[in-house]
Amino acid sequence: MPGVVSKMTKQHKHPHEHPQDGNQGNDEAFHQSDGGAEAASAGGDSDSLQAQIAEKEKEIAELKDKYLRTLAESENARKRIRQQSEESVRIQRESILRDLLPIIDNLERALAAAHEGTDPKTILDGVQMTVRALLDFLRAQGVTPVASVGQAFDPARHEAVDHVASDVHPPNTVVDEFHRGYQIGERILRPARVSVAKETDSNRRNGGESDSSDLGNN
Repeated sequence: MPGVVSKMTKQHKHPHEHPQDGNQGNDEAFHQSDGGAEAASAGGDSDSLQAQIAEKEKEIAELKDKYLRTLAESENARKRIRQQSEESVRIQRESILRDLLPIIDNLERALAAAHEGTDPKTILDGVQMTVRALLDFLRAQGVTPVASVGQAFDPARHEAVDHVASDVHPPNTVVDEFHRGYQIGERILRPARVSVAKETDSNRRNGGESDSSDLGNN
């Protein structure tokens, strides 16, 4: 009986061992299949990533090319504008200098007349004509004289070089002009150099009398 039991035990063991061997083979095949699928998927992802990188590099190259072309066009535009500006300044300068030449001619004729002993009145007339021509030239450029004498002193338009006592002009009034001032448009080109009236004893007395009169009337 022990021998029979032992034989039956062995027979019972073998059927269980074979299914386990079969399952192990199936597992190995499953794992191999999964590994192949993962490898294939990884390969596909790598190819897709490489394609995306190549596309981005192409876009970057195109943008860089556009940037360089735009930069070159901008530099060329700046050069053209600078050249046009320089040409415009040159033309304006030549025009101004050309207008000055007749005035120089008049001055030279006046000097020649003075050396030849011409009548002083003729020389004076020639100089006055030259001054008028020069003022006309300045006026054509938008430059006009600044009114000074008899005007209230304005530090934006006048430069005080002297203060004088005057019973004729109120204090702080321009009484004389040493150098005429000029303005271009509303901007002062050169302030006038002037002398300005200052307060005198007579002015102070008159001011005091006026003040007393005003107080009496009140």
